[in-house]
Amino acid sequence: MTNTNDALKIIRRSIADAPELQKLVKEASINARVSLIIYDVRKQAGLTQQQLANLIGTTQSVIARLEDADYEGHSLSMLARIAAALDRKLEIKMLPKEVV
Repeated sequence: MTNTNDALKIIRRSIADAPELQKLVKEASINARVSLIIYDVRKQAGLTQQQLANLIGTTQSVIARLEDADYEGHSLSMLARIAAALDRKLEIKMLPKEVV
């Protein structure tokens, strides 16, 4: 095995024989991506967290929580509300499983 300083390769090697860890890493990755998407579309719209909250009928703290990479409670209905408020199309896909 060759040496690397690529963090993702190191993580993949470390969890190669640990299915439960692989599952946790995958879930954390999904949560982080969803949070980043919400943050990016809000910023592209030129809105503060408070302004987006007002548009979808929630509070600023909810938006902050949704934009937190560690948050695990993203819901399809909330994503749909955000997409509608920002005149965006929400697209959900199921893709073939990645090989680790």
